[in-house]
Amino acid sequence: MGICANRTVIITGAGGGLGRAYALAFAAEGANVVVNDIRREAAEAVVADIVAAGGQALANDDDITRLDHAHAIVEKAVAHFGEVHVLVNNAGNLRDRMFVSLSEDDWDEVMRVHLKGHFCLANTLAKRWRDKAKAGELVDARIINTSSGAGLQGSVGQSNYATAKAGICALTLVQSAELIRYGITSNALAPAARTSMTESAMPDVVKKPSDDSFDFWDPANVAPLVVWLGSEQSRHINGRVFEASGGKLSLADGWRLGPQRDKAARWLPAEIAEVVDALVAEAVPPQKVYGA
Repeated sequence: MGICANRTVIITGAGGGLGRAYALAFAAEGANVVVNDIRREAAEAVVADIVAAGGQALANDDDITRLDHAHAIVEKAVAHFGEVHVLVNNAGNLRDRMFVSLSEDDWDEVMRVHLKGHFCLANTLAKRWRDKAKAGELVDARIINTSSGAGLQGSVGQSNYATAKAGICALTLVQSAELIRYGITSNALAPAARTSMTESAMPDVVKKPSDDSFDFWDPANVAPLVVWLGSEQSRHINGRVFEASGGKLSLADGWRLGPQRDKAARWLPAEIAEVVDALVAEAVPPQKVYGA
């Protein structure tokens, strides 16, 4: 029996790339999978693959950026499988341009898909799980969010995407602090894999190897971590951000208080330069912005 037997997971953007890899891996570990994607045919194709392998899955093409559609997704999942235990917020988009070339629509569309898309289903499910916990039921639920290396350290030409992905990390931290009392954990990962987004942005980097060597960029490499985070085994992990690529797993170390000086009085402008230079000299240097 797999580590996610009898658990139901909703995965957004699951018609291809990472989402598809997650869906197949969850199903292989016994989970019921709701395959959500705005491309209905893509969602149905993933469901067909799962069913052919003996799994249980449901295709869905509701809009994750609308709260009424999020309610509909959850209602359909509960009607079909009885309950929802895991949410994987995976869907995303790109509108890459240098900052000064961004249009208002470039900004708004990326924020809508990434940030509002992460809000609607998580908010709907968190309310459901909270009410169940308050009614005395045992809740062992998971929210798994998707950030990016761009959100952790920035990326030239992706200020909108990097901002949204950084916001998802902050959202994860707040969810983890507020929801753990109800039996809900929230974690995030920054995956690196071959997807439609990375193939459009850096096709030569993420292409498949021409020989039988390890395919570093295969989305299936990231799936085991996501499946484990969705299992009952991960209940002690909360408020963490992981990076996953190829055979590498790492735990991101976010913003924390660094070197400090306390004058115990108001600083004078003329004093600031020396203090800031000393703080910078003592601090751990930040990671380089991608593309810089």
